[in-house]
Amino acid sequence: MKIPVTPPDFIKIIKEKHDLFSKAFNASITDEKGRYLHWDKLRHLTPPSDFTSEEWWAVIRFKRQNLFTKLPLFDKTGEPFKFCTPDAVNRDLHWLDMNAAGTVSANQPVTNQGMQNTYLIKSLVEEAINSSQLEGASTTRHVAKEMIRQGRDPKDKSEQMILNNYHAMQFIRDFKEDELTPSFLFELHRILTEKTLDCPDKAGVFRSENDKVYVSDRTSATVLHSPPHASQLNKRIETLCSFANDTSASTFIHPVIRAVTLHFMLAYDHPFVDGNGRTARALFYWSMISQGYWLSEFISISRIIKLAPVQYGRAFLFTETDDNDVTYFIIHQLEVIRKAIQDLHTYQEKKTKDIEDAQETLRNTRHLGGKLNFRQLAILRHALIHPRFIYNINEHRNSHGISYETARKDLLYMSDKLNLLNKLKEGRTFIFISPSDLEERIKKS
Repeated sequence: MKIPVTPPDFIKIIKEKHDLFSKAFNASITDEKGRYLHWDKLRHLTPPSDFTSEEWWAVIRFKRQNLFTKLPLFDKTGEPFKFCTPDAVNRDLHWLDMNAAGTVSANQPVTNQGMQNTYLIKSLVEEAINSSQLEGASTTRHVAKEMIRQGRDPKDKSEQMILNNYHAMQFIRDFKEDELTPSFLFELHRILTEKTLDCPDKAGVFRSENDKVYVSDRTSATVLHSPPHASQLNKRIETLCSFANDTSASTFIHPVIRAVTLHFMLAYDHPFVDGNGRTARALFYWSMISQGYWLSEFISISRIIKLAPVQYGRAFLFTETDDNDVTYFIIHQLEVIRKAIQDLHTYQEKKTKDIEDAQETLRNTRHLGGKLNFRQLAILRHALIHPRFIYNINEHRNSHGISYETARKDLLYMSDKLNLLNKLKEGRTFIFISPSDLEERIKKS
């Protein structure tokens, strides 16, 4: 990844050409397509007929300067971060207000209280896997899911990272009503890095001035970001916590922008020796959920980020190289959140179709009709296309966030009462196998 080209000095350009003042006051902060572009991209476009590329940038940047909202957060030299809200940002914020917060009346399974635990467990697993893989974990998605569902111990560092992330997401959900404090942040980091650091006593504590921490490109070893000095961290994190908790400040900051800014700032400060990216994304979730965006519990932003990690990195760099303008990162993250919610809707539609298909299979069987809950219907649908698949009580419990006894009753009912699964003794418990003649058993019943 290359560091973006630093923009030209827009003030100098305007001063050298006086007629740009009037043009700047009437300029737009975006291009003609509504895109909020950094100089690194704008310089490759054809400017309007009466501008050079540098003059075009100068009037756009001048216009932005008059529309910035300054944040009570600062870079390592003491200059404030700031942002704009172009039309695209306002549209996305409105969409999120309508689709991710308050009372969502959409006919979606995630609004069904009985099914929410199943979707929550799925999202926790997905975010844990993808966030850890962004930081270098190499375990496959299938193996990681099986580890979490089976409740087994991790076999290596990659699996440990994923399990830690899963526990961290649970921690956030349990403490979503609490305010952000340095000790909360330390505990979150400790959970995320347990048994994964070369120096275990660095978990849950700030890096020291002897720790050489910086962000570099993995392929070229180019240093992309050098965080603030360790001596600044106590004050900076206290300021960050105040910003996270102060939702009644005189200057209104939209809750989603607040959450995205926390994500950015934790990554910018890089307060720990490792695990900063995972902690920053976890902090975003805490902020979204604590501010009432409950649907955030059911999505995975890391899965979307992982599809285009370079764009994620460049969103940080665009901000740093353009005078602390966080708008670039906000725009990127709003697109990520929207795609993650759309992914959730697609997943729900598929699962709803699977359950409907299973119900259709049972529709004409008087004995079975209406006797299976949605968890059992999900197993039935899966079993129909996966003969000889093995189910066990612990995995069923972990997949749906239910008690051991409820999971046991689900499976025993399907095996002992309805003969839809074969039950075998394994040690002190049972395993349940989908029979190859399952469809015939359904018809016979």
